[in-house]
Amino acid sequence: MTADFSLTANVVDVFARSIQPAVIQVEGGRIAAIAPIAEAEADPTLPYALPGFVDAHVHIESSLLVPTEFARLAVRHGTVATVSDPHEIGNVLGVAGVEYMLANAAHSPFKFCFGAPSCVPATPFETAGAAITAADIARLFENPSIGYLAEMMNWPGVLHRDADVMQKIALAHDQRARVLQRLADLLAARHFAHAGAAGAVAQDQQIAREERAVRAAQVQQHAVVAGHGHDAQVGDDGRGARGLEVVGRCHGE
Repeated sequence: MTADFSLTANVVDVFARSIQPAVIQVEGGRIAAIAPIAEAEADPTLPYALPGFVDAHVHIESSLLVPTEFARLAVRHGTVATVSDPHEIGNVLGVAGVEYMLANAAHSPFKFCFGAPSCVPATPFETAGAAITAADIARLFENPSIGYLAEMMNWPGVLHRDADVMQKIALAHDQRARVLQRLADLLAARHFAHAGAAGAVAQDQQIAREERAVRAAQVQQHAVVAGHGHDAQVGDDGRGARGLEVVGRCHGE
């Protein structure tokens, strides 16, 4: 397909929540215009065109693929970007592993938004291949390809104001990055606020109950719907589907 072409398709407008046939004009590899076909309803004989999906929380390493190969397969299913926490390769290789992921991803037009792993090792009880300290986080933040402090799983360290944990969160503030946080079910919003982290935490990725979605909003978090398991896979219990319903109710939809 050349850089300049037109496509007649059912255009899915995710903002207007509508589907309407239209002619999409592409020039120089970019959409130049979308001309709706007046008074027409969705035509099942036409293809559907909609914005690409963004996977809001994924560990590329879980696929057992390097970023370029992950991208090659993901785009076939409509995913064009990810928010990626490389803490699994960080657990094995430390900063060198994170830098490898960044270097490999640079060879793909797929949009990877990598974060600096905040909890390597994930717990003090595991035998990890490396550790990523606050000094390492500061070094990673110097790379423009690192967009945020990723998945602060050590919520006890936040509540007890562990020096290393709080230094990492402070670096996230200083670098205008964001913290991705997976809160424990029983962690109340007021406790997190008292720990001095309210506003630094951008996301709660495991929303399964309305109460928890409300708590996320109270500490200025976005609710990210995740399923059963760590990488947003909907399990047999339908937890991911319930999470979507919960977020919808909290937004009055």
